[in-house]
Amino acid sequence: MRDWQAELDNRVAFLRDLLASSGAKGFIFGNSGGKDSALVGILCRKATENVLGVIMPCASARNYGDDRNHALLVSQAFDIPVTQVDLTTVKENYLKALDGVVELSHSAQININPRLRMTTVYAMGQSLGYLVAGTGNRSEVMMGYFTKWGDGAYDVNPIGDLLATEVFEFLRFLGAPAEIIDKAPSAGLYEGQTDEKDMGVSYAAIDKYLSTGEANEADKAIIDAAIGRSAHKRRPALVYSNNTNQ
Repeated sequence: MRDWQAELDNRVAFLRDLLASSGAKGFIFGNSGGKDSALVGILCRKATENVLGVIMPCASARNYGDDRNHALLVSQAFDIPVTQVDLTTVKENYLKALDGVVELSHSAQININPRLRMTTVYAMGQSLGYLVAGTGNRSEVMMGYFTKWGDGAYDVNPIGDLLATEVFEFLRFLGAPAEIIDKAPSAGLYEGQTDEKDMGVSYAAIDKYLSTGEANEADKAIIDAAIGRSAHKRRPALVYSNNTNQ
């Protein structure tokens, strides 16, 4: 069992030190109404009063329902300033601009959402003098379950070392609303989507494998394949060099 009070103290101190060393005024993050964004918002708020969570519905009905309600719930529970930017029309116009230019795949279309959201958060953050806080946990990162240059883009990620199940434990320690802790994790990109359904394996199985190396053969095959094909997402962009050390 991790010492969550020590984890809280250390992460808050880390964020405060970052503000002091960077000269930034605060933090901004996408408030999706999910577990990860809730934890990031709480940590940032405990580090500074200058924090802003941005709710960004984008062409998905659930973004206007449970996602938004849960985002507001955590905001109210932990005194986290929040605002909303509706990106649905932006996406519609973007798709119109590409119509006839290229036939977008389903994956390309749904990945527009997190990329529009990150563009929005960075535009707002730059204007406010805030750093962008990432909201991905270690389990998602290792599985490649994030959008490159979307939710995978940030200035700092205060929870990137935590497994998904550890995020749940941390939120329980902090007294986060049960509605957020108990709901099925989802990126909210389309109706009926859940993380575990998309990945084909549970977070419990992923976390057990990442922490102990143990998994049944079916889960191990899925996890190993996901880690392998998403390796490019976890490394810096490749840059050609003709340095021959001569």
